[in-house]
Amino acid sequence: MSDKMDTKTKLHVGLLFGGNSSEHDVSKRSAHNIYDAMDKSRYNVSLFLLTRDGFVLSDAASRRVFDGEDEATVAAEEQAQVDATNPLAPIWNLSQAKDIDVFFPIIHGNLGEDGTIQGLFRLLKKPFVGSGVLASATAFDKDMTKQVLTTHGIRNTKYVVITPENRDEYDYATVSEKLGTNVFIKPANQGSSVGIHKAGNAEEFNAGVADAFRYDFKVMVEETIAGPEEVEISILGNEHPQASKLGAIRVPESDVFYDYNNKFVDASGVTFEVPVELPAELTTEITTMGLRAYAALGLKGMARIDYLVSKDGVPYVGEVNTLPGFTNISLYPQLWQASGISYADLIDRLIELALEEFKYQDELAYDFIPLDNNSAASTYKPKK
Repeated sequence: MSDKMDTKTKLHVGLLFGGNSSEHDVSKRSAHNIYDAMDKSRYNVSLFLLTRDGFVLSDAASRRVFDGEDEATVAAEEQAQVDATNPLAPIWNLSQAKDIDVFFPIIHGNLGEDGTIQGLFRLLKKPFVGSGVLASATAFDKDMTKQVLTTHGIRNTKYVVITPENRDEYDYATVSEKLGTNVFIKPANQGSSVGIHKAGNAEEFNAGVADAFRYDFKVMVEETIAGPEEVEISILGNEHPQASKLGAIRVPESDVFYDYNNKFVDASGVTFEVPVELPAELTTEITTMGLRAYAALGLKGMARIDYLVSKDGVPYVGEVNTLPGFTNISLYPQLWQASGISYADLIDRLIELALEEFKYQDELAYDFIPLDNNSAASTYKPKK
């Protein structure tokens, strides 16, 4: 793999992928697809793989992994060349990023979608694709997401939050009285159906809560919305986002729910309908809810929003994904392709949005400016 290009005439993009979550390999597949779709006549691309133990590989080492070499072997060689006593050793290879124009993170889950990597980009003073620190962290936390949605009157499922401090207050009898006899148990800060269980009795409930606590200290228990499908929508944009057509996911009746295996390992038993034809009124409601949720959470760049639709056609916002997958079976790019935006054009637009947002944020002052006729504060006009 080679990128011998004129860096003076091409935008230099830093593509970050990997991470320490269960979606590490998913992220690698997403990065491959994004890299392949990028117009190399427009972009010079540097690759940075974040290993499972939090070490950023150099561009050269990342390309070796991209080309099929064993990640653990390449990482061991790379780490041996870095001063381990340096507290910045894990991210030292990002020193190669001094001339990068924009970062494109595609690290799913922990470190990628929770505001962590976004904070690093801010310290580096570099534009980046996707939402900022606060919006990323809020959307990643299912409890915080629901609090924001509820405040803005956007329909979502009823739930309770269990923590180590209040765990004794929520047994199955108490929860089922509030939420119904069938509930879903989820770590509040986790993705890809990891640690998620459906419980219909005390034994399943106790086991599910115990497992969810392995992944987070905040566990969310939700009511079950009994419907035939999960509906998805893709959102693209900053202050004036646009929504894609809708897609639907249908799992076999023998499966409990759309789990990690269905999403990323074997989707042969899952039916994807992209786009899906729903009643006009329901389509409009889902689209409006998605755009409202996007704005309420302060999201930028992109997001995929998942809905549960009840048997009587009532939609509920399920989850919000700020760095959705770009694998061959991922719905975010598929929905845009169905809506008339090609994979390559989607990548271009996301990079443009990142640069626009950086320029917008750069107009803000972070130190005191005397308010007079010559100050930037007195002449600044909000973006329309």
